[in-house]
Amino acid sequence: MVGPALLLFFGFVLVPFVMAVGFSFTNVKLLQTDRIEWTGLDNYTRMFAIKVVEAPPAVNAVEAHIPSRQWRRLKRAEPAAHEGYQFLTDVAWGDTRYLIVARDPQFLRSVANTFLFALLVVPIQTALALAMALWVNQHFRGRVALRTVFFSPVVTSMVVVSAVWGLILHTEAGLANQVLRQVFGENAPQPDWLGNPRVAMLSIAIMSAWQGAGFQMLIFLSGLQGISIDQYEAASVMGANRCQKFIYITLPGLRRTLVFVVLSTTIMAFGLFTQVDVLTGGGPQDATSTIIFHSVRVGFRELDIAYGSAMTLFFFLFVLLMSLGQKKIMERLGA
Repeated sequence: MVGPALLLFFGFVLVPFVMAVGFSFTNVKLLQTDRIEWTGLDNYTRMFAIKVVEAPPAVNAVEAHIPSRQWRRLKRAEPAAHEGYQFLTDVAWGDTRYLIVARDPQFLRSVANTFLFALLVVPIQTALALAMALWVNQHFRGRVALRTVFFSPVVTSMVVVSAVWGLILHTEAGLANQVLRQVFGENAPQPDWLGNPRVAMLSIAIMSAWQGAGFQMLIFLSGLQGISIDQYEAASVMGANRCQKFIYITLPGLRRTLVFVVLSTTIMAFGLFTQVDVLTGGGPQDATSTIIFHSVRVGFRELDIAYGSAMTLFFFLFVLLMSLGQKKIMERLGA
């Protein structure tokens, strides 16, 4: 009975995983499997190879404001010393400017963007899910239908959700900017939601929180229904208001549920891919590129399967450590 399931597991999970581990120590290309060479840990060192160099004096005002030009001039002057490195960012220390370069600056930006997305989406999605759970936990006509409405985005394909939100966030004809024009007039700000590096990740985080909050709502709803109604009745007799009941009864009663929701949402946030692939393609200026998106881009679009496998293995180990940390926290809370 378990034979078909085991066959699928070996064919589509275990064997590809073992192959990815092996590929990560080679230089294999997707369409050049006859030129495989053992490279050891080169793919892993490439991910985190960083070098800090002192910036040469700027030759003009334009170069002083564009440090990447200083790096290109320095690299032309010393090509052997800086071979394989690309400009990442710059920092100023006193009167001296330093250039930070890396072998794969896109990967480091993707790591930073992944953490930024998690920092944005986790509080937004958790707060939204808790608010919806508190609403539908009350006794009123139509609450079952409202739960269905809140949960419906979860079962909708992320590709479809992303495509619809792409139309909503369109700069010229999108619903979001049309609402701003209707409310604040023709001179209302018209943000480039997906084309501005400063707001693109926030836009994706808001869309992702909206799409996934229904699932966390059900978890919170289960936790709310596990809190005894006697506690609220006793608090009412003692004159407690709604805010006091929420702080002293609801939140302590949801402690374990809240920890589980935050940790599970964080782990899922690190797997961001579909929204970026559909909405921005990693842009603008790599502002929305994530670890998974960059690994897929390198492995299947740039055909560098070896380096893409190394990045996915790093991501696997990172998520594994996150899961173990979640287990330890839940054990300490007695869950």
